Amino acid sequence: MICRIKAAWWGVELGKGAKFRGYAIFRTLPDTQIIIGKNADFNSSHRSNLIGIYSPCMISTIRRGAKILIGNNCGFSGTVIGAALKIEIGNNVRCGANTLITDSDWHYGDTRTGKDATVTIHDNVWLGYGVKILKGVTIGENSLIGAGSIVTKDIPANVVAAGNPCKVIKQICYVE
Repeated sequence: MICRIKAAWWGVELGKGAKFRGYAIFRTLPDTQIIIGKNADFNSSHRSNLIGIYSPCMISTIRRGAKILIGNNCGFSGTVIGAALKIEIGNNVRCGANTLITDSDWHYGDTRTGKDATVTIHDNVWLGYGVKILKGVTIGENSLIGAGSIVTKDIPANVVAAGNPCKVIKQICYVE
């Protein structure tokens, strides 16, 4: 109940059926938007996932005008999502423990950083333990990103990809 109240306080649109284990953290700036679909599952307690969670789920907008749009039936375990521009996550996306999704370098005063760039994760994607999704990336539907991967470039649909930098390992057949 407290997470629903915190979400409302920060102006987060939280769909019906959201489940919280531990305390998720939400933060929004003025003129920003976080919309989370139905049946989202947030594991924020170290007891909620036996592989180990290092931090609670944290979902935040970090620049004015930013949007985070999350589809239905998504699951997060100690996942950090920070948007300066736009992050869009489809339906049935699973984020393994300690994943990061960001569309920004976060250091605006540093001339070595580049422009913010939208992140899109399509339906039925699975991000393994410790995956980092960086700015400008699109991940195609039904793909699986292996544990510990750092995704810096687009990943097509229906593949297994892994590594640092993340690259396609094999094509998979997706059967509905």
